[in-house]
Amino acid sequence: MMLLPCLLLASIVVTQGHPDPTLDVHWELWKKAYGKQYRHQEEEGARRATWEQNLRLVTLHNLEHSLGMHSYELGMNHLGDMTSEEVAALLTGVRVPRQPHWNATYRPALGSHVPDAVDWRDKDCVTDVKSQGACGACWAFSALGALEAQVKLKTGKLESLSAQNLVDCSTMYGNHGCNGGFMTEAFQYIIDNHGIDSDSAYPYTAQNGMCHYDPATCAATCSRYFQLPYGDEAALKDAVANIGPISVAIDATLTSFFLYKSGVYDDPGCTQNVNHGVLVVGYGTLNGQDYWLVKNSWGVYFGDKGYIRMSRNHGNHCGIANYGVYPQI
Repeated sequence: MMLLPCLLLASIVVTQGHPDPTLDVHWELWKKAYGKQYRHQEEEGARRATWEQNLRLVTLHNLEHSLGMHSYELGMNHLGDMTSEEVAALLTGVRVPRQPHWNATYRPALGSHVPDAVDWRDKDCVTDVKSQGACGACWAFSALGALEAQVKLKTGKLESLSAQNLVDCSTMYGNHGCNGGFMTEAFQYIIDNHGIDSDSAYPYTAQNGMCHYDPATCAATCSRYFQLPYGDEAALKDAVANIGPISVAIDATLTSFFLYKSGVYDDPGCTQNVNHGVLVVGYGTLNGQDYWLVKNSWGVYFGDKGYIRMSRNHGNHCGIANYGVYPQI
């Protein structure tokens, strides 16, 4: 048994910056699966080296998972040729303001019903998984996911709202488009603007642009928004159960996060220093471990078809309950 890890390491190790020729076929298959193309040989060489390092991490982690050492599995998804620093720079973007706008604080009602498990997808309150591309607009997708659900609950109509509208038009509220922003500032823009366009009317481009909001294609409004008590997972559970999907911020800096595939994500290296906006659409328990069901905006190749189950009731893992917020129509 002790020889197995050594054999695995030998088969996928990156030595002296040279690619492992035994992985050539797998590299080509992975590139084809995710449509990867590189500008020149030097770039491909650097990406190959990173890919092999990530493959090593994934292989050893999953071996440990098979031995009962982890509650989640990893996989070589479309981000497999990136470092954690690159992912954090390109695909996160939460900027917590020094003094965030807060309209009101959510207080769980006495005696409110809180079921053991919730999944708002079952009630058709969650739109399709989006891909933010190389644009730090996670904050926009997080905010709009919560608003889309509230519109559905009030009107019976589920429609994707325009993240590009927020990227282009909410800069005066402290947001920076593809360079980051915060969910409350997005809601404040929608309130003051008296609405936001639909995604079909104002499509996403994954880059900063000039604002061209059109009131004629307004698809939703917002009257105010509520913050959840800082770091309170019980309040977050109550809000998810009784209000709907909740916008939250998390720490998404670890390689284990962006290569997550299945199970309940629980990495002791995850911190309370949040940098990524996502949407909690439910919660439950898997194999005895409580989890939050989280919708990401990194496309369907991330995680479990765009979703990740994150550890719940485990010390506010990754800071998930620090900045919970939701809008009211």
